[in-house]
Amino acid sequence: MTALRIIFMGSPGFAVLPLEYLVQDGYEVAAVYTQPDRPAGRGRQLILSPVKQAAQRLGIKIVQPEKLRSPEVVAELAGLQPEAIIVAAYGQILPKAVLDIPELGCINIHPSLLPRHRGASPVLATLLAGDEFAGVTIMLLNEGLDTGPVLSRAQIPVAGVDTTGTLTEKLSLIGACMVTEVLPHLVRGEIQPRSQDDKAATYSAQVAKEEGEINWHLSAAEIGRHVRAFQPWPGAYTIWQGKRLEIQMGFPLPGGAAQEPGTVMDLRHANTPAAFGVATGEGMFAVTTVQLAGKKAMSAAEFLRGQPSIIGAELPSVQ
Repeated sequence: MTALRIIFMGSPGFAVLPLEYLVQDGYEVAAVYTQPDRPAGRGRQLILSPVKQAAQRLGIKIVQPEKLRSPEVVAELAGLQPEAIIVAAYGQILPKAVLDIPELGCINIHPSLLPRHRGASPVLATLLAGDEFAGVTIMLLNEGLDTGPVLSRAQIPVAGVDTTGTLTEKLSLIGACMVTEVLPHLVRGEIQPRSQDDKAATYSAQVAKEEGEINWHLSAAEIGRHVRAFQPWPGAYTIWQGKRLEIQMGFPLPGGAAQEPGTVMDLRHANTPAAFGVATGEGMFAVTTVQLAGKKAMSAAEFLRGQPSIIGAELPSVQ
């Protein structure tokens, strides 16, 4: 247990476990800062961030500024007198006026092995790049983009079935454990922050929905990484009869595909759990789960029973 007074900043599901672990360990969470409620879906109803929902359950003060840079917001934050600010995928860059407030600094839980995959989409970038390992870095924030000194780092192997969703869940638990382990050592001055090697840095930008479209001219292995990286959002997809066809699960098949990339081929009589495959620039990508726009997700075999004409079709490729 500790009387350390902190402010927690986070928004998506990745940040929920770190918040809960800090509360369980007895940290005094003066406030939770999270992104404002946003309209979403067909009804444009306001959606609360997962962190806001967690803070409501925990009975913690919630603050949702549009921007952290306004003098009024900075003054309110300073008035809470935090000794440390813990950040986990908050969604805004902290200005210097905020970075300078807590005595122990602003501590970020970043789901990558920094300096690799700095930026907004590190888990997706890890899968898309085919990295053997993923991880979490606990670091002190500065005015750069994930450029601050490292306090701790942990890594895990990337499983062949990992998606951005499943890997994020794993890294959230690791981050929660790490931050509660690091903080007491930081308070006692037992950690020497280590500078990052900027020359080894890579960057992951914010992802747009249209980036999920599949380029069938890539290799089957690259498409496999694409499918896993863009699951659950925004989804890896192609266009079939003018509609979005999301490819939710599948796997690359070894060997060549003697068809033009994008050609759909029947695999029902092959020794594979997939009902159909798509020729790629190198090999074939076997499809196991799909979702046609406006329909429920289903197995490729079920889809094929209702849409047999997809066999032999040539799916378009985004270039």
